[in-house]
Amino acid sequence: MAIERLAVIGLGLIGSSIARAVKARLPDVAVTGYDVSADVRDEARLLGFCDRLADDAADAVRDADLVILAVPVGGMADAARAMAPGLAQHTIISDVGSSKAGVGAALRAALPGHLVIPAHPVAGTENSGPAAGFATLFEGRWCIITPAPDAPGDAVTALTGFWQALGATVDTMDAEHHDMVLAVTSHLPHLIAYTIVGTASELEEVTESEVIKYSAGGFRDFTRIAASDPVMWRDVFLANKDAVLATLQRFNEDLTVLQQAIRRGDGDKLEAWFTRTRAIRRSIIAEGQDDPAPDFGRKH
Repeated sequence: MAIERLAVIGLGLIGSSIARAVKARLPDVAVTGYDVSADVRDEARLLGFCDRLADDAADAVRDADLVILAVPVGGMADAARAMAPGLAQHTIISDVGSSKAGVGAALRAALPGHLVIPAHPVAGTENSGPAAGFATLFEGRWCIITPAPDAPGDAVTALTGFWQALGATVDTMDAEHHDMVLAVTSHLPHLIAYTIVGTASELEEVTESEVIKYSAGGFRDFTRIAASDPVMWRDVFLANKDAVLATLQRFNEDLTVLQQAIRRGDGDKLEAWFTRTRAIRRSIIAEGQDDPAPDFGRKH
């Protein structure tokens, strides 16, 4: 299956980055964009990363070989229903959502008889909006595809090739397994970040100015992901609640172990725990998933 016409529904960070990456790396692919916000569409027109901006979802997907939904996971079904009248029978419908089992079910229910292959590019920043996107966002990052067992092989191959062309390394897995993996690697860290930033802001003994002034320590690094799009993350936690709650339960148990070690003065327990987790951090760098430079490569 050849992908010659792409429609991107949702033109925030991920959607606009997809459009930019396609223009940079697949110049022969025609890109049509649509966003439910007229203001976002106007901004996208000014930025010029799409060949065409549609003012209607069904018009945007007309004759597309591939449609990628880059909207919050809670809005996937509504977006799918809005574009349904314009879909061709051969069109591959995919997405970029951070939870996959619920999204896949919602898209298949909204688009019966159409070919749905969910996907998740594991890439992003804490920024949002059309201006936040950039063409190299997916280079060297993973994209996880979660096709149904009966998905046509040529369509899966075409979607795999598309993401590889944008610079991503593609893996395929079961949707439920994806959701548990991402609950550990992405969703729980965001929940912790939102919590610790909120906790610090509410401590009466620490003024707001002091929290900001002395944030060059670990608190600063928590605030980066705590600045992420609140609507997107609200929907992620609700969509993947079973996996998040299971992971959160395990985290709370581990936190209790550390709390007890501190209370009892068990330095050996703490050192062993921190040695093991430091090795995990180093393996992330070895896999090329972060910058080995001091202070995360920040320029000072």
